[in-house]
Amino acid sequence: MKIIEASDLTYDYVRHDEEGNEAGFLRAVDGVSLEVEQGEFIAVLGHNGSGKSTLAKHINALLCPTSGTVWVDGMDTKEEKNVWEIRQTAGMVFQNPDNQIIGQVVEEDVGFGPENMGVPTKEIWERVEESLKAVGMYEYRKFSPNKLSGGQKQRVSIAGVLAMHPKCIVLDEPTAMLDPSGRKEVIRAARALNQVEDVTIILITHYMEEVIHADRVFVMDEGKVVMAGTPREIFSRVEQLKALRLDVPQVTLLAWELKKKGFPLPDGILTTQELKEELAKCRSHWSM
Repeated sequence: MKIIEASDLTYDYVRHDEEGNEAGFLRAVDGVSLEVEQGEFIAVLGHNGSGKSTLAKHINALLCPTSGTVWVDGMDTKEEKNVWEIRQTAGMVFQNPDNQIIGQVVEEDVGFGPENMGVPTKEIWERVEESLKAVGMYEYRKFSPNKLSGGQKQRVSIAGVLAMHPKCIVLDEPTAMLDPSGRKEVIRAARALNQVEDVTIILITHYMEEVIHADRVFVMDEGKVVMAGTPREIFSRVEQLKALRLDVPQVTLLAWELKKKGFPLPDGILTTQELKEELAKCRSHWSM
């Protein structure tokens, strides 16, 4: 079943001059069509200004298409009557967790969303407990968010969205402000939600290592989807990614360079373990 469907989605930001008059527009998303099935882990890649965050905001109905259509669980985001339900269906986590955390205590913050939805008190606390456990933050439930690291704060933000029982969570560059340890924490939590809770995850990122476990990857450039496929298919196209000013995972790049030197390696190696295994095959091949 499709949870997200975009058909010829186009979005223009209006530009204004110094006097506030309309002075043209900037096309941020240009004719994007894509489908996401319930339970998928989708990654959207692209350099700054490629349109990936603008696309993300359409899934949560924060933006309305200039033309084209976005459906979330069958609901048209252009219809005002659908917005409240769309935002419960597709929760959103932003770059800076400090902009989303409003409670003085972790468990109060996580319970804020369900409380606004009118969920009964007993169920709110059940949701808070299950959500904090799902992201590995239950032992911090009585802490002040100010005492947490960046990665821990972001996991609390994810728990706050999860407590509203969305079918889909959109993570808009959720690790951009975190150190490598915090990035790993957040991606691990997102993968667990996808695999254990069957929550659809849409991860917007420019960190290549974060997408190797995704089911599918969309690569954006100048508002268009220019590549789509599995992580292995995408990272097999190193030259094309470089032309789009994008990196590839370090291990993938190393394997690609070794292949150019004559090593009989397959395209799209994604992990260190894979590379070790393939190099071992090369060694046994050459020793024969």
